[in-house]
Amino acid sequence: MLKKILHTLMVAGCGLMIVLSANAAEKKDPVKHLTDPQIYEMMKKFALVFESARDNYVEEVDEKKLLEAAMNGMLASLDPHSSYLSADEFKDFNDKATGEFGGLGIQITADKGMIRVISPIDDTPAFGAGIKAGDYITHIDGEQVGGLTLNQAVKKMKGRPGTKVKLTIVQPNKDPRTITMTRAIIKVKSIKYEAKGDDKDIGYIRVSDFGATTARDLRAAIESLEKKKVKGYVLDMRNNPGGYLAAAIDVSDAFLSGGDIVSTRGRLSEEIDRASAKPGDFTNGKPIVVLVNHGSASAAEIVAGALQDNNRAIIMGTQTFGKGSVQQQKPLGDGTAIHITVARYYTPSGRSIQGEGITPDVEVLQSRVQVLEKSRDIFSEATLINALKNDDAKTESRKPKADDKNADKSPNKDPAKSTDNDAWPEDGGRDDYQLSRAIDMVRAMGKLGARTSDDNKTDK
Repeated sequence: MLKKILHTLMVAGCGLMIVLSANAAEKKDPVKHLTDPQIYEMMKKFALVFESARDNYVEEVDEKKLLEAAMNGMLASLDPHSSYLSADEFKDFNDKATGEFGGLGIQITADKGMIRVISPIDDTPAFGAGIKAGDYITHIDGEQVGGLTLNQAVKKMKGRPGTKVKLTIVQPNKDPRTITMTRAIIKVKSIKYEAKGDDKDIGYIRVSDFGATTARDLRAAIESLEKKKVKGYVLDMRNNPGGYLAAAIDVSDAFLSGGDIVSTRGRLSEEIDRASAKPGDFTNGKPIVVLVNHGSASAAEIVAGALQDNNRAIIMGTQTFGKGSVQQQKPLGDGTAIHITVARYYTPSGRSIQGEGITPDVEVLQSRVQVLEKSRDIFSEATLINALKNDDAKTESRKPKADDKNADKSPNKDPAKSTDNDAWPEDGGRDDYQLSRAIDMVRAMGKLGARTSDDNKTDK
């Protein structure tokens, strides 16, 4: 049995040595590789530790659990996104890829021994409960998460639809609160769209994640909105935790007619893959504003970076999450697998956003706005005694429109429902200040483009 363990660990150890050297570029001191005899001695030591734990621990030991924990610990020591997947975890991961799975609908990551929320998924129990990007989960059903691996924490939150689970949530500068949620079948619909604005002239596309059908659904959405003669687009990727790299490339390509989209670079300098846009912009060059926030990660950052560096869109919102690494699954042949970081990705200009994120062109914090001024004030030039009249003025009365009496209630007259989620209101909600600003920006960009076009015609 000892020989078998040593053989298994020797293979895993060689893989560890290779991956550790991938991080050498960001460390000041070079990696000091072990010789084969030194590696063998370390493996022998590991086997002795294993046998000592199995034979001497105060309670009976589950050998499989112990060895899987060792493999997961080895990978987790590399970065927060590398892990060992048991057969059940591997199956769950693949179920997620189909766009439907059971649970709470929450994307999490390990952070300094704690569990941190990257983002809730739209229209899920976690989203409805007001869980926000940046929250920390300290307890699951009363049990501390400290010491749990990321996969173990995910497993505890999952369960049969209809059953309940309690999470203790800590938000910055607030007291901890315990939320009871009911598990549900999570159906991820990555694309939602509609025409927004008072004149329904702005195409709004919400991308909640990047799955197998995202690019196809996006193009269908654009085709539908183009038929409505929209003047421009808001691409909403707030709280989008990412997904497939290929989907991010295809989504970026839909808005670009050329130029680089992203490059990925592995451990070796020659391991560079570059993706470029093909000719043809599905939106016909119309203005685009991309909405992002600190819950926008990974694939969402690839799209934002590609459109920003190619000067194709204005990025608006807040600094993104900063996940600039690429993971790959490597099945081990027995139903298990490892999920391992294999490369970093870079925006077209060569920026790595790892740990930094995408900086928006226009920073707009989510806010609640109170309008302090009426659109038509009682005091103006026209109200002065003997004021000159405008002969070209329209004959319409200057009486306030019916909507003006409600002007102080909301800066956005979109009729969609509002929500109590302060950090990120429901799509198109009355209190969605960021979306209101984005729609205004698209409309302004469209007018500026039209004026520039007219000027060019005059010059000719």
